[in-house]
Amino acid sequence: KQIIDIPTEIITFSDDMDGLRKVPDNIPNKEVLEKNLHKPLTSVPDPFNKFKSFGEHNNEMLKRFLDQFNFNYIFRSSTETYTNGVFNESLLLVLEKYEEIMNIMLPTLGKERKSTYSPFLPICPTTGKVLEVPIVEIKKKEGKIIYKNGDKKIETDVTNGKCKLQWKVDWAMRWYAFDVDYEMYGKDLIESAILSSKICKVLGKKNPNGFAYELFLDEKGEKISKSKGNGITIEQWLKYASPESLSLYMYQNPKRAKKLYEDVVPKAVDEYLSCVDKFTEQDEKHRLLNPVWHIHNGKPPQEKSIMPFSVLLNLVGTSNATDKDILWKFIKKYKKDIKAKEHPILDSLIVYALKYFKDIVQPNKKYRKPNEKEKKALQDLISRLKNCEKQLDPEAIQTIVYSVGKENGYSENLREWFKAIYEIIFGDQDGPRMGFFISFFGIKETIELINKCIK
Repeated sequence: KQIIDIPTEIITFSDDMDGLRKVPDNIPNKEVLEKNLHKPLTSVPDPFNKFKSFGEHNNEMLKRFLDQFNFNYIFRSSTETYTNGVFNESLLLVLEKYEEIMNIMLPTLGKERKSTYSPFLPICPTTGKVLEVPIVEIKKKEGKIIYKNGDKKIETDVTNGKCKLQWKVDWAMRWYAFDVDYEMYGKDLIESAILSSKICKVLGKKNPNGFAYELFLDEKGEKISKSKGNGITIEQWLKYASPESLSLYMYQNPKRAKKLYEDVVPKAVDEYLSCVDKFTEQDEKHRLLNPVWHIHNGKPPQEKSIMPFSVLLNLVGTSNATDKDILWKFIKKYKKDIKAKEHPILDSLIVYALKYFKDIVQPNKKYRKPNEKEKKALQDLISRLKNCEKQLDPEAIQTIVYSVGKENGYSENLREWFKAIYEIIFGDQDGPRMGFFISFFGIKETIELINKCIK
């Protein structure tokens, strides 16, 4: 409303009347689904045994996920809108415009598909399955079709859930019925959107403005598949990081393909913290351009970040912390007057960091012993740290780490020096900014940690 005063509402639509075409790889009780192939998802038993149907299970998972982001939306179920008559008027219009719609669709189909294609998919009154069968006659005045199923010709209404529409026609009919002005879709649906736009115009309304976004990839660069279950799931992300960090990751560069796997989570969290920090220092114009303004519906938190999530993860590992009270003790060494209740973001980050470290980081740690050159350099670093003042600031400590590296043969390639530190001390090829980490972890504790690693 602050940007534009046009009333808006968001519709979340579930295609839960679609027939189940195949059994997903990542679900239990597959035999239950195998017995119900081609039935609407809302007529298929829930393999998780939590809801009345597989469709309802998926709908509830979707709503539960969306509710975490605190925005208003209207949920629509395909099954309910078809069976409750919401689409009746629009379905009769599709029947009225049958020939024009067929003229749009048929040129896009192969020879075999052309011979059987119809915009209408009857629901079999005997088996309850969604049928893809030829239509032998349409009765516009009666609002009925006659289709052939095996050797029988069957007459049925197109309204009240007796039929559903094929995908591209269904999408256009939805736009028409709900007066949709704007639609987002993955780039794999660009061709569908073009055809649906033509059909929407045939029905008598302007098609919505569209926005095609790129798809998510797993760490191998392969498309994430709902049936394969590759990549990181939304539930996993929200176990290891806040909904706001996920919102930011989704918000940025929608036209660029994004890899969605465990390793991107810490970076996304740190980018979110950076945006929150910038917001308080920005003027009104730049605040509106800051993603957190949109993520928090115009009211971002005022809390300044104390430390990056990446440093917090290293702190978990080096301190062997198993609960947040231990981590808070380390943080209070750096910020003596800090209180958890005044820093809810940091308090939640600590919980996320403990989970992420235990599940993702710890199983992949690969520590190595230092060679003689590295051992001498680390011993020199210990000597220099012993001479430090207890409250030395992070930048001064960082300068010491740099200097020790240069003095021990790494002046031409300081990256190798820091890589050695990370592999020997943290068991990883990447790590935190050392000055910042040491100031949090403590000089005495860092010396003990290095000594332990070079023995």
